[in-house]
Amino acid sequence: MWREAAGSHLLTRPNHVTAADKRYHSDFFLHGCIISAERRPEMFWFQQGLCFLPVFLVVWSSATFIFPYIIAVFRGDVDVVFPYISDTGANPPESCIFGLMTFISACAGIATIYARYKYVEKLTEQNGLVKPRLNEATLGLGIIACLGMCIVATFQETAVTIVHDVGALIFFISGIVYIILQCVISFKACPYGSSVRVCRVRYLIAVIATAAFFPTVICTGFVKQTTLHRHTYDEDYPYQIASAVCEWTVAFSFVCFFLTYIEDFKVSITSRRSQGFFFLSLFSKSFSCLLFVSRRCLSCE
Repeated sequence: MWREAAGSHLLTRPNHVTAADKRYHSDFFLHGCIISAERRPEMFWFQQGLCFLPVFLVVWSSATFIFPYIIAVFRGDVDVVFPYISDTGANPPESCIFGLMTFISACAGIATIYARYKYVEKLTEQNGLVKPRLNEATLGLGIIACLGMCIVATFQETAVTIVHDVGALIFFISGIVYIILQCVISFKACPYGSSVRVCRVRYLIAVIATAAFFPTVICTGFVKQTTLHRHTYDEDYPYQIASAVCEWTVAFSFVCFFLTYIEDFKVSITSRRSQGFFFLSLFSKSFSCLLFVSRRCLSCE
C-alpha cells in the first residue's frame, strides 16, 4: 500500500519493508527525467554508474602531484620542504613523468566535467532549477582549466617561464571559478542532485581554494629567483614557502572537489517521459525504494 508523504506530492512505501523491497533496482520519476540505478551484489562500489570517472581522476591526479615529487626529492633536484608543484617536474626524468601524467589527468578531467554537465542537464531539463547557460559556462571553464594543466606540463618553469605562468593562471582561475559555479548549481538543484551535506562540503572546498589562491599569486610576485633549491637565508624565502603551501592547497582542493562527484556519478540518467508519472531512480547503499511523483497531488489507500 502507498501513502502520501506529508506536505508533498511524494508517495512512499509504508515503514515495513519486505525482503523483496530490498532488491537493487528501482525507478523514481521526476520532472520528465529518469535516473536509473541498479545495484548488484557482485558489483564493486566504483563500478556503479559513471563513478569510475571521478575515482580515476582523483587517484591519478594525486599520483601526478606525488610521484614526480618523490622522484625529484630522491634525485636531489628539489628541496624536501614545499617546492612548487612545477619544480617537481622541471628536470628529466620526472619532467617526462609529470608531463605524461598531467596530460592523462587533463583528459580524465574533461571526461568527468562533461559527464557532470550532462548529469545536470538531464536532471534539470524539465524543472528549470539550473539555467542551461550556467551549466554551459561551467563546462567551458572546466575545459579551459584542463587546457591550462596541459600548458603547465608542456612548458616547464625553468624553460619557458612566461608561458608556464600564464598556463598556471589559466588553470587556477578557471578551476576556482568552475568549482564556485558548481557549488551554485549544487545548491540550486538540491535535493534532486546532491545532498545538502555534499553541497556544504563543496562550498567549504571552494572557500579554501579561493582563500589559498590569492596568497599564491601575491607571494609569488615577491619571489625574485626562479631556482629549484632555496635557502632559509634568502630574502624571499618566506614568500616562496607561503606561495608553495597555498599552491599545493589549491591543487588538492580541486582533487577533493572532484571526490564529491563520486556519489552523484553512481546514478545514470536517461531521458524518458510518461503522461502520468516521472521516474527517477536513485542509488541507495542499503536498498532502493520505489517512489512516485505526480504533477498533481495523489493519494492511495
